[in-house]
Amino acid sequence: MGEDIHILNSEEITEKLKEIPGWEFKDDKISKEFKFKYFLDVLDFIMKLAPICEEKDHHPNIHIFYNRILFELNRFDVGGKVTNADFEIAKEIERLYSGR
Repeated sequence: MGEDIHILNSEEITEKLKEIPGWEFKDDKISKEFKFKYFLDVLDFIMKLAPICEEKDHHPNIHIFYNRILFELNRFDVGGKVTNADFEIAKEIERLYSGR
């Protein structure tokens, strides 16, 4: 776990959610669903995201539903809480999705 990990309280989470529209906080996770045209587009997106997750040592829960992905983010190594690192990955997901 990196030194920059900070567990966020509900006020901090609410404030940070304003930076990534469409994401929601529920059950100690931030989550959002993304839609694609085809199943292979989903797989391609995940393959582009994987090296970023490895580099940051943060691996989201990824649920695949044919042409949709549901990402759920929290840190298991801090008791399943939402941290600043979750928001970093959420922003990377948004960046990749907007650039496709």
